[in-house]
Amino acid sequence: MMPISLHAAYVPGALQMLGTARHLVDKAEAWCAETGCDEAELIGTRIIDDMLPFSYQVKCVAEHTQGAVEGVRKGVYSPDLAPPPGDFATLRTKLADAVAAMEALTEADMEGFMGQPMRFEFRDSAMNFTAEDFLLSFSQPNFYFHCATAYDILRMKGVPVGKRDFMGRVRIKP
Repeated sequence: MMPISLHAAYVPGALQMLGTARHLVDKAEAWCAETGCDEAELIGTRIIDDMLPFSYQVKCVAEHTQGAVEGVRKGVYSPDLAPPPGDFATLRTKLADAVAAMEALTEADMEGFMGQPMRFEFRDSAMNFTAEDFLLSFSQPNFYFHCATAYDILRMKGVPVGKRDFMGRVRIKP
């Protein structure tokens, strides 16, 4: 039996959560149209005051997939602190760009990252990793967290989403 590759451990989950985030954006937009809720209101909704809004949560799903891999290529990752997109169409574009980047990754690309030094930098703090530990112990939990938080915001607002909406496209045996 062959051990699982970094590509198999990271890319399919990233694509699944990117798809989920896209689905959540679509559900949010449809709900706004059905209920008359202002798009900007929903995009700016937070679970609690000290957490960031729906738009930021969706942006971070892309940041911790595509952005994380770009960081691994450079050897350093710093979160993009630019304001998140302010509309559903731009959120979808950000997610589509991340999907394209993940789909372009080959197994050779990912395996080539193994053992490379990787540094996470944010303001005055920094953490050193290997590329694989950064992707699997930092980036991956982050994209799941932000996708779940986006889902939770929609649930809190009354958007009719359930577990299947969060699970996205699972990888079933053909």
